[in-house]
Amino acid sequence: MEQPFRVCIFCIRTFIHRVLEPPDDVKKLFQDYSQNGIMSMDDLLNFLSKVQGQNNAKEDDAEAIFNTLKHLNIFPRKGLNLEAFYRYLLGDLNTPLSPCVHQDMTAPLAHYFMYTGHNSYLSGNQLSSESSVRPIKKALQNGVRVIELDLWPARNNDVVVRHGRTLTTSVKLLRCLRAIKEFAFEVSEYPVVITFEDHLTADLQDKVAEMVTKTFGDMLYRPETDELEKLSPESLKKKILISTKPPREYLETQDSNSPHKSEKSSEEQGGDEKLRSSTINLFSCSSMCFTKQDQIDEGEQVQGEDEEMTIPKYRDLIAIPSGKPKGGLEEWLRIDEKDVRRLSLSEQELEKATRTHGKDIVRITKNNLLRVYPKGTRLDSSNYDPFVGWKHGHGAQMVAFNMQGYGRPLWIMQGMFRANGGCGYVKKPDFLLREKDDFDPSVSSPVYKILKVKIYSGEGWHLDFRHTHFDPYSPPDFLVGIVGVDACETSRTQVVKNSWLPEWNKEFKFEVAAPELSVLGIEVSDDDKYGSPDFAGQTYLPISELRTGIRAVPLHDRRGVRYKSARLLMRFDLKDSPECSE
Repeated sequence: MEQPFRVCIFCIRTFIHRVLEPPDDVKKLFQDYSQNGIMSMDDLLNFLSKVQGQNNAKEDDAEAIFNTLKHLNIFPRKGLNLEAFYRYLLGDLNTPLSPCVHQDMTAPLAHYFMYTGHNSYLSGNQLSSESSVRPIKKALQNGVRVIELDLWPARNNDVVVRHGRTLTTSVKLLRCLRAIKEFAFEVSEYPVVITFEDHLTADLQDKVAEMVTKTFGDMLYRPETDELEKLSPESLKKKILISTKPPREYLETQDSNSPHKSEKSSEEQGGDEKLRSSTINLFSCSSMCFTKQDQIDEGEQVQGEDEEMTIPKYRDLIAIPSGKPKGGLEEWLRIDEKDVRRLSLSEQELEKATRTHGKDIVRITKNNLLRVYPKGTRLDSSNYDPFVGWKHGHGAQMVAFNMQGYGRPLWIMQGMFRANGGCGYVKKPDFLLREKDDFDPSVSSPVYKILKVKIYSGEGWHLDFRHTHFDPYSPPDFLVGIVGVDACETSRTQVVKNSWLPEWNKEFKFEVAAPELSVLGIEVSDDDKYGSPDFAGQTYLPISELRTGIRAVPLHDRRGVRYKSARLLMRFDLKDSPECSE
């Protein structure tokens, strides 16, 4: 097929849009697993077992593949010819990840990484963007399981959600709760945790309790005699849990409706301190004595008043209590490990803490929840390196991200939670859970696996983009970048000039120390001699979940939305390293 590009008023360049041929490896495999140019259902099952590593493949699986190809004119009645076999390899039934939940979901909640959002209601930056239910809906539809809402007083004795002390707009809490109820279990039936950053007076906390109870009904998990440390994602299916600091009453009734005297959370306080370029001493009492409902504003504190005056109706809804105990992180690390609690630390605080308390954090997160959130200076809603909480062995279950942005950190986060069927819960590796406290995150781990990746070809861009999207005068010049398992180095293929159907046939090899905490990045771009490369798709994949063999790898846009057609044909091989097999 010819494709014209206008160079000027009088000149048109024409390029031939050729048909993509199967790679030599595919031709050889077809020859090995077919008879007389036809691959029968039994032959296909043999191929799935021996090449694709699908040892449990059944006749129904092979029949499903046959059925997806029957509408094509290239499908012979007796079986698959080479062209039909090639179309299967590029099809949606041959993805690199299993679409099913397959990990053990009966362990305690603290044994899982949880797909976690930060300021889930914001549609843009942290300073002046709109607060809306749309980002909440989108996050839940993408599999996010932890939603954060900042609660503030409003006029008419109402409660709104907004980023306090900024120019962001507000949205009514009731609208957010209803959106969560509607979309919580659309893509995953595993529990949703709502974290409240509470800036409310006592009467408004009562009102929130009423809203939550009436909105969620039987969906709401109410802690009673059950111990949370024994509850699992499986036992909490289709349940919503509330996590916040247990409340205390305001001391002055006349101040109950004064928003400017509402208490401020430790996270908000930490963010503002960073904006003022103040220095935080992580282990000093001055910074770590803050609770989720922070120190009372100046002039409001009364000595000797009981801080544990609670509102049972509100407090009884809290499934996962949170806060920072007086005495700092060192005090938190000494709490009773049977009492499930949640601690929130900024990315900077966690990095500081792990320099001297790495092993302690690993130990305490076996039963308690650790949430990491972006530092306060990320006003553009950018994100940090999620490996701060995962890769370095700290065991943080809730690595909270701004889901409304894009960029490599968010792509890594999305890739991590494509594991386990995309259900939003990923089991932590055994070395972070074993009873013996012998894991030290500061010590480099040995290489356990060798990952080989081969990139054959790509297709589908001409269906997802205008033909002049990358270059007004010619077809694109595609290349692929492979981001290493630690996201620190990038290897690249050669550039294929002027082709919508590039072929690279390039192989890469990576050493993997902790496959369960490693993500493989794939980024496609259009090479530009005179400027920056144009983005042409990306995907990030959890290495421990990769299905071996030749796979069709769908590409996504900058925000993580899957393209309809653009994809790569790749081969994956993950084996034990020679040193570990000796």
